[in-house]
Amino acid sequence: MESEAVTNFRTYLRIPSVQPDVDYGPCLEFLKGQAKSLDLPCRIFEVVAKKPIVVISWEGKEPKLPSVLLNSHMDVVPVYPEKWTHDPFSADKDANGNIYARGSQDMKCVGIQYIEAVRRLKFSGIKLKRTLHLSFVPDEEIGGADGMKKFVHTDDFKKLNIGFSLDEGMASPTEEFVLYNGERSIWHMCIHCPGTPGHGSLMHPSTAGEKLRIIIDRFMDFRQKEKEKLEANPTLTVGDVTTINLTQIKGGVQPNVVPPELQVIFDARLAVTIDHKEFLAMIESWCNEAGPGTHLTFIQRNAKAPVTPLDESNPWWVAFKRASDAMNLKIRTLIFPGGTDSRFVREVGIPAIGFSPINRTPILLHDHDEFLNETIFLKGIDIYEKIIPAVADI
Repeated sequence: MESEAVTNFRTYLRIPSVQPDVDYGPCLEFLKGQAKSLDLPCRIFEVVAKKPIVVISWEGKEPKLPSVLLNSHMDVVPVYPEKWTHDPFSADKDANGNIYARGSQDMKCVGIQYIEAVRRLKFSGIKLKRTLHLSFVPDEEIGGADGMKKFVHTDDFKKLNIGFSLDEGMASPTEEFVLYNGERSIWHMCIHCPGTPGHGSLMHPSTAGEKLRIIIDRFMDFRQKEKEKLEANPTLTVGDVTTINLTQIKGGVQPNVVPPELQVIFDARLAVTIDHKEFLAMIESWCNEAGPGTHLTFIQRNAKAPVTPLDESNPWWVAFKRASDAMNLKIRTLIFPGGTDSRFVREVGIPAIGFSPINRTPILLHDHDEFLNETIFLKGIDIYEKIIPAVADI
């Protein structure tokens, strides 16, 4: 017979909260029902219309102490149904216990694991020292601009009195569990290359294409150096270097017309060791080299967020590690290669750890046939049942 926790997980997965233009209403109704089943208050905040933030709170014995935030996001990325062997919103479970659905790893699993761990703790009579806040936020998968990024600057967030946050990590195909204490800064950049327009049969001076070539060469040369750095040192992971990828080129109307401007867009993820001012100055020097009018605009530009220390100076980490050591968990600490809502929490001075208790599982977030095995899912609840009281009782 299927456990209630797995049933709740599969029910949540069947809500198609898929980007873009998410209707969060069904998620709200589901989470309100979960709060009611826990006999806990549930509040809905809307910093941006139709972008609700759900907060379920469990008051601690000493509510004036800084609280613990357990954050997850409700939205999931788009799917290509024809590439799936199961309907991506059916939450089908096969004979091996693998549950197939978009969001099974990223990250509806963690949201339900929080809920089920709290359910076990609360109904076993345990009373935690610090207040817990379970937050379910919108739009993480499109950058979090209308979700956590704005929420952390509101009075409603400040009143939660957060001292420490847990958020998503990533699956691990080995026995290890991966833990993230920082992440690279996302810079989505558009380089505008204006030039002399005209007929495609002539040899115009200072064309957009000539400038574009210089810009692409400089970005790709930098990319190659970072790639070589990563390949030369087996102790490094992709989160330790700056990645640059050319993602879009725009401009032109037809083959025989030289355009007045071409644009090239890059996705850059700046390593935590990168000086942002120096990196910006380097790009501006490339624009100057390319020629007059070449300039940079930002589509997204994240500030440099602090890395959460993993040493004795951080009592939250000490408590987390003590609990994980007691369970004999093999933990590997890394810098997150992408971007999560933790970066916004760290930017306002709150230590945050990214951790999804998923091991022995292929990494399938954003991939076709995303799945999580029910045994691994249930083990994750066991893990949170130990970690949550450890950090809440420091």
